[in-house]
Amino acid sequence: MYFVVKVTSGQERIAANMLQNKASKVDLPIYSIMVMEGMRGYIIIEAEDELSVRQFITREHNVKGMLNKPLVDEEINKLIQVRKFAQDIEKGDTVEFTSGPFKGYKAKVLKVDDLKSDITVELQDVVVPIPITTKMNTAKVIQKAEKQE
Repeated sequence: MYFVVKVTSGQERIAANMLQNKASKVDLPIYSIMVMEGMRGYIIIEAEDELSVRQFITREHNVKGMLNKPLVDEEINKLIQVRKFAQDIEKGDTVEFTSGPFKGYKAKVLKVDDLKSDITVELQDVVVPIPITTKMNTAKVIQKAEKQE
């Protein structure tokens, strides 16, 4: 069963990481902890029953409580549908910003952080190249890096 847990808005990943560490130490039937993009202030916990989740989240920092009703299968399926990026961004790729203050600029990818959905890039065609970290969804790949064999 899947349960929706209310957490401090903007602290979803921190709360999930903290709960994940706790899950490995306690003997409760907790199966997974999910942070869903676009669900600010909420995480989803997969567990055997509601009582287990309530025990698990009691007195935890950034956790505010849980919704009384578990998610039904149709709801969870809509939430966890795999949303494929048009292109996966990898180190060495050349990207073009599609939004934000650097819209239209091209940059070379220096580092990719899949966990945070961040990329660190170096702008091209600028006097002083400075590394910039931004979200993956603000850029699109215009040239893939050449594979080294």
